[in-house]
Amino acid sequence: MKKQMILIVLALFAGLSVETQAQEPILSSPNGKIQVSLSQSNGQSADWFLTVTSGDQTKKSVVIPRITLGLEREDASFYNGLQLTKKTRSIRVKEKYNALHGKRMICTNQANERTLVFVNSSNEVMNVVVRAYNDGICFRYAFPEKKISKVKITDEFTSYEIPQTADRWLQRFVPSYEGAFPHQKETIVQGEWGYPSLFQLENSCWALITESNADRNYCATKLSNKLQTNSYKLTFPAVSDGNGMGDVCPTISFPWKSPWRVIMIGQLSDIVESTLVEDVSDPSVLKKTDWIKPGKASWIYWAYNHGTKDYKRVCEYVDLAATMGWPYTLFDWEWDQMSNGGNLEDAVKYANEKGVKPMIWFNSGGPHNRVYSTPRDRLITHESRVKTFEWLKKIGVYGIKVDFFESDKQNIMNYYIDILEDAADYELMVNFHGSTVPRGWSRTYPHLMSMEAVFGGEQYNNGPIMTEKGAELNTIFPYTRNVIGPMDYTPVAFTNSQHPHTTTYAHELALPVIFESGIQHMADRPSGFYALPNEAKEYLRQVPVAWDEIKFLEGYPGEKVVLARRSGDNWYVAGINGTNKKGEISLSLDFLKAGKSYKMQFIGDGESGSDFKIQSDVVQKGTKKTISWLPRGGFVAVLTLER
Repeated sequence: MKKQMILIVLALFAGLSVETQAQEPILSSPNGKIQVSLSQSNGQSADWFLTVTSGDQTKKSVVIPRITLGLEREDASFYNGLQLTKKTRSIRVKEKYNALHGKRMICTNQANERTLVFVNSSNEVMNVVVRAYNDGICFRYAFPEKKISKVKITDEFTSYEIPQTADRWLQRFVPSYEGAFPHQKETIVQGEWGYPSLFQLENSCWALITESNADRNYCATKLSNKLQTNSYKLTFPAVSDGNGMGDVCPTISFPWKSPWRVIMIGQLSDIVESTLVEDVSDPSVLKKTDWIKPGKASWIYWAYNHGTKDYKRVCEYVDLAATMGWPYTLFDWEWDQMSNGGNLEDAVKYANEKGVKPMIWFNSGGPHNRVYSTPRDRLITHESRVKTFEWLKKIGVYGIKVDFFESDKQNIMNYYIDILEDAADYELMVNFHGSTVPRGWSRTYPHLMSMEAVFGGEQYNNGPIMTEKGAELNTIFPYTRNVIGPMDYTPVAFTNSQHPHTTTYAHELALPVIFESGIQHMADRPSGFYALPNEAKEYLRQVPVAWDEIKFLEGYPGEKVVLARRSGDNWYVAGINGTNKKGEISLSLDFLKAGKSYKMQFIGDGESGSDFKIQSDVVQKGTKKTISWLPRGGFVAVLTLER
């Protein structure tokens, strides 16, 4: 009788709904503030989902009430009807790694991880690996079995339910990721949205959604709330993307792992300072990296769209880089049509003789794009890349900018990686334009210095929106696009392009600190830089592009942002005003070393937008400064440790 009672109790326990069992979290972050629970909807035949909460022991709030899980393969479904067969024990992920460029040089990948083992009606296994970090959560799918055959993934059911009351900053999806992030406050807009997507939740908690560690075995995805206003479902690329070339549904081989689905969670400081996209990515595959050198570059295209045709004009930009001490210059499109005194090889030779390392532009070419700017046939195959890269190495070119990918399909994900792998063999640094957003590749392939995927400085050539909205957009990107990886915005212009800027000179001067990129292309024409006061020129000579540390000091998307970045013992503090109103901020230097003095060189707004206020001072930890700025204004302060 006793044995029968035990069996009955066990049977009742097994029959409890998982939703009841899920009251206790399955996983917590190392500091215990972020927790993940697992539930199942309406009994054993429905879908499974995760719930994310955040807060301390006294007050916790639901950040994302529902993250639906599931995949559909052409040969099997892993959605409705899944059975949970096992939850592995929590393990600690603990790793330190060095970055060659980015927000910080020494990064920590530290999380708690569990694997959820599901089986479908055919007893086939799908794992869901979940990690909880102090600044967010990540999860990915895996098929652990080994099979010879390949299959297509026909759908991914991952979706994020966002509370109705959340504010959101979303960019309408376009394959180039070049657009604004308008603030949706009360009216929620339906559509398709690119990564990253930013949400302000209750209790001043923020969440930023993206994905990372994309590889050859999947496509990149986007978000769609077309069907349900508050539910953002992962969606494969459109058939029309990439000029209609390539399959929409990715083909996978076994064993298989998906890219990580990444949610950064916390205060704005947690979002801005996070390296989660790189943390979950594969370590560097390069054995030798001493040839990878972050730095600033002069850039001809912003002021002269067809300037690379003109050898003498190109030489002016080489001279600018040499004068300013910038290590690089970029020969943009139409270098194959260069004349007026020399050709490309002449320009490369001139640059190298001046101690400036040239990089050159390529059209990614192929049937996936309709842009016929030449050269467009140099990178399409492995054989053509090897031939081209051998030639570049021979004549003295140090890097390539590759443009117009126009698709996130699996075939283009493979193309990105093909370029990175072949470029590494010839020690060429890479910058992707007209591209997808960063997905962790700068860790795996650290010679990937930057990616565009932003409505950046070159848009002053294309329409009036930057004249009208440039300052506001500049104060949104640090909370969205630039959070997830290097951003080739091409900042800093004091003169005007086709459409004038309305940001102040001090605002422009702040951008190399506000924006992070392994290669920072300085946009203005030579005369714009030469006309600056000596203090501003010296700052632009010395400001780093790779950092040891980042601190978010204050701000709000679309209004303002103030950041501090450290390089060695010195700090660079910058702030920009995204509004059309004057204002002031109180800057507290609490992040400085105690007991040390720093010389502060301050450059801020003067009486007008084209004037500077320049001051020097000695400051210490805890020093407070009140800083005034103009509409669309800004400032930068260089804090040098005194010996």
